[in-house]
Amino acid sequence: MEQRYPLSYISYLSEFHATRDFFECHELLEEYWKEHPNEPLTDTWHGLIQLAVGLYHHRRGNRAGALKMWAQALIRLHADKLEQLGLDGRALLSELAERRKLLELDATYGYTDMTLSIQDAQLKAACLQQCEENGWVWGMPSSEADESVIHRHLTRDRSEVVAARALSAEQKRQARHSE
Repeated sequence: MEQRYPLSYISYLSEFHATRDFFECHELLEEYWKEHPNEPLTDTWHGLIQLAVGLYHHRRGNRAGALKMWAQALIRLHADKLEQLGLDGRALLSELAERRKLLELDATYGYTDMTLSIQDAQLKAACLQQCEENGWVWGMPSSEADESVIHRHLTRDRSEVVAARALSAEQKRQARHSE
């Protein structure tokens, strides 16, 4: 079978629906998005990342973070592009807009899992196969997710980011002193 979709995207959908590890969804698709900056679906990849990050924030009680991510996702995501990716674009956008509106109007609007309606049977089969290979259960509710998935940003290794920022700061400092 021809691989119509990037493996990163299949992994994103599998994690999204099985592990509910939205931080990992962000990591998977961000890597692909950055490696393909000028392709026609660049904004869509970015919007799907923001969708997952918004869910991550909402589940953790970060209302402002969720609202910000979802507002940006709604700008980047378009039904026709989502449909090119095998999803029901109109349903996704409608649900996302509704979630954003409800959270904006009611700070106590609680988190619920979101399901992306996959219209492409081959894509859904690829996701289910990946879940089976990893021992994941498609549709597992967040309430059954490991606590580390819910607070994943607290345990990630940021040493590369910290080192890159330190190097950049040092280079700027040296540039100022050489002027």
